[in-house]
Amino acid sequence: MYEKIALDQKGIEKIHKKTLRAVIFSQILGGAGLAAGITVGALIAQQMLGTDKYSGVPSALFTLGSAAAAMLVGRLTMKTGRRIALSTGFFVGGVGALGIILATTLNNIWLLFLALFIYGSGTATNLQARYAGTDLAPVHKRATSVSLAMVSTTFGAVIGPNLVGVMGSLAKLVGIPEFAGIFILAAAAFLSAGTVLFFYLKPDPYLLAKHLDTQRAKANKDSTFEQQTSLNKALVLVGATVMIITQLVMVAIMTMTPIHMQHHAQGMSAVGLVIGIHIASMYFPSLITGSLVNKVGTKWMAVASGVVLFLAALVTMLAPNGSTGWLMLGLSLLGIGWNFGLISGTTMVVDATSIQIRPKIQGWIDVFIAISGALGGFFSGIIMNYSSYSALSLMGLIISVLLVIVMSLSRTKELEIY
Repeated sequence: MYEKIALDQKGIEKIHKKTLRAVIFSQILGGAGLAAGITVGALIAQQMLGTDKYSGVPSALFTLGSAAAAMLVGRLTMKTGRRIALSTGFFVGGVGALGIILATTLNNIWLLFLALFIYGSGTATNLQARYAGTDLAPVHKRATSVSLAMVSTTFGAVIGPNLVGVMGSLAKLVGIPEFAGIFILAAAAFLSAGTVLFFYLKPDPYLLAKHLDTQRAKANKDSTFEQQTSLNKALVLVGATVMIITQLVMVAIMTMTPIHMQHHAQGMSAVGLVIGIHIASMYFPSLITGSLVNKVGTKWMAVASGVVLFLAALVTMLAPNGSTGWLMLGLSLLGIGWNFGLISGTTMVVDATSIQIRPKIQGWIDVFIAISGALGGFFSGIIMNYSSYSALSLMGLIISVLLVIVMSLSRTKELEIY
């Protein structure tokens, strides 16, 4: 399949750059799509159910949906490559967004729950797309490649929440509930991202990387199964743990912030602003995070992640009620801490696995990341209903401290890969 492609170093570098362009464009679109569920998902459930108690369910459902999708996208990548797997994931997410619009129009809570689960596929795929940028990247550029893929999500993710009001007005014009308006944008964004990857992610980076790995093995007379499918289990476990914990803390606090703001008479424009800044902080620091990983190492970036998450939880816990400014600061720190954890953890996993088995491992890890987010979203609603937003932040603070302690005590030799 790839024999006619120039596979010297310059040829591979050219294909890698083309891959990054396609991934970046799809991430911009995907970012707009994923922001919808974060911004108004909890508010839709609150409105339909008439209680805050289960307002974390939407976050739990679309993160559970993303867990299932992560596993399926990983397995599909092993068989068909990144192009088919990622485009399919985005298409399914787009269908889920359309289902949410229908459910809110019909005021059908069960259809809403099902649609949110399907919508999670777009969220998972947007996250999995970061791996496509690493398939053909040299070892010393892997963290930077992840960063480039993630920072592009910023543009769509910031625009999305700040169009809540505009899309709400459009929704009312066409006769559907105001909160459903943002999902019109989500559907268009996910379907467009899938289309971009289907037509432009050629040649497939994973299949080409796998082919190159096989050719090298043959040239070195080193093609045993164990060597082609090698992995550093300890490093995979640590990388996965960092991503799982940062996801748990981030989703739990983020999910309840719109509800907390509405309780203190802050409007949708303020909610959109805070969530927009939060999502920008999740992805925009990627401009420098990859370089920082290269300079200080994955272990200490993971420690930095825990420290920043601690500060975020502290700020949100102490923020005066009704203070948009303090919540903007807290949610911004929350996004930065998540960014540090995801990129350092992702880099650990990529470097700890061979190309032959990498998508499968990546898929399973993203499943657990999604499950941790689902648990964070679900229990955040219950905690806030029976206690308070400050109590929820306190739990995030404690978990962040544990992450810092565990990572600081980890053996440096096992974790440093540069």
